[in-house]
Amino acid sequence: MKVAFPLAPEPEAEIAEAARLLFAGPVDFLKGVVAMDGLPPADRPEVCFAGRSNAGKSSLINALTGRKGLARASNTPGRTQEINYFELGERAYLVDLPGYGFAKAPVAVVAKWQALLKNYLAGRPTLRRAFTLIDSRHGVKDVDHEIMRLLDRSAVPFQVVLTKADKIGSQAMADTVEQVREALQKHPAAYPELVITSSEKGQGIATLRAIIASLG
Repeated sequence: MKVAFPLAPEPEAEIAEAARLLFAGPVDFLKGVVAMDGLPPADRPEVCFAGRSNAGKSSLINALTGRKGLARASNTPGRTQEINYFELGERAYLVDLPGYGFAKAPVAVVAKWQALLKNYLAGRPTLRRAFTLIDSRHGVKDVDHEIMRLLDRSAVPFQVVLTKADKIGSQAMADTVEQVREALQKHPAAYPELVITSSEKGQGIATLRAIIASLG
């Protein structure tokens, strides 16, 4: 029987090495954007990373690029209040979106950056895929369904990336994967493969690099 939302296969050695070299090349912070008119020209493909506050977006971007301080990780949920653009050489943009859900920030600030998030997802023609990060310890929450429905409405394909895999045991991970698979049945924009990652241990990083490289 075919499994709904199987795990993405590990890339072949040649593909993995090409992707590694791409991410080992120049990767630079371009700008933080607080309004739609501040977005860079839509002149190359881009992928974005979305997730609940503290889901591990910054840590994952740092792991992908092998640069510890490229994206600023914070223990304070909701610290990222801008759309942060990174250049993957001249090939593509990596985009770190504001965390959604719980945030230690004034209500008006939260509303402003969540509106920016919605406008970006609905109106960026070069956006190839959104990677929706789900903390392996918690699975899909109601607030994740909100962003997934927004991606559905915006016709933006999104792929779930489970983060912090090193923080839970194998049975707990199996339970989370099952919960995520069931949750994704409701979302037509969901890409039919999952990626399990650990930014600390490097699990799934080569697979995710290869996926991103194939979209650029």
